[in-house]
Amino acid sequence: MIRSDNHVHTSFSSDSEEPLEQMLAQAVENQFSSICITDHMDYDFPDMGNGMQFLFDPEAYLDAIAAARAKFPSLEIRQGVELGLKASALPQASALLSNYSFDFVIGSTHLVDDEDPYYESFWDGYEENDGILRYYENTLANLQMGFDFDVYGHLDYILRYTPTMRRLGDDVFAKDAYLADCTDQFMDIMEEIMRLIIAQGRGIEINTAGWKYGLGHPHPHEKILARYRELGGEILSVGSDAHQAEHLGYSFDQVPALLTQCGFRYYTEFADRKPIMRSL
Repeated sequence: MIRSDNHVHTSFSSDSEEPLEQMLAQAVENQFSSICITDHMDYDFPDMGNGMQFLFDPEAYLDAIAAARAKFPSLEIRQGVELGLKASALPQASALLSNYSFDFVIGSTHLVDDEDPYYESFWDGYEENDGILRYYENTLANLQMGFDFDVYGHLDYILRYTPTMRRLGDDVFAKDAYLADCTDQFMDIMEEIMRLIIAQGRGIEINTAGWKYGLGHPHPHEKILARYRELGGEILSVGSDAHQAEHLGYSFDQVPALLTQCGFRYYTEFADRKPIMRSL
């Protein structure tokens, strides 16, 4: 069993109300050996009219994590951050990592040309396939900008929010076929993204929130995970992307068999920005 969750959000993230200590208490209840808190830091996030800025005070954040260590001595608590990548965020993101120490940094694409595909209004400006392609083009551009991070988060995040996915609702079989088709259709640019990630010495994650959202697959789809391994990718972290304690370690029981089928023998944790390979 995997006993370490490496993509976790607490109330320091604008989209979570879960207190840090509640998340850590759940980790102890889950019998985890370690956890990495990776709250959102999305500099220059556009105003979506809901008051969410996706910023936190780094000193207060790191102080809270340090204080929590004394209360949870059986749990290795690592300090991380999930950076939202976009051109205008680069100076502030670079300054954050220069001024503060983290164990682990996730880099993620949450925006397409300053629009969040989470909102249905995003799709008013794109045909569906054009919107998906533009997301992957933004991901590729973000990789070329010089951001400092360890693992790229939820590579096919956009597929969760497409008009077709919303329309299919709870039709599991139709969703499965749709995701497989989308994965195949955009595999060329995904390969370009993965080759660059590997060349840069970085990794990707298996993000189990896809199962939580009823996709029937993790982010990214296992076809992408298998191709990443075939291309020589080895660095692979495991995270639930939990924003509530009840979702910590979500569907982790499915991860070892799936990763083994994709050709992996190890998964990766990070401490002091250095990869630690753990046997599945």
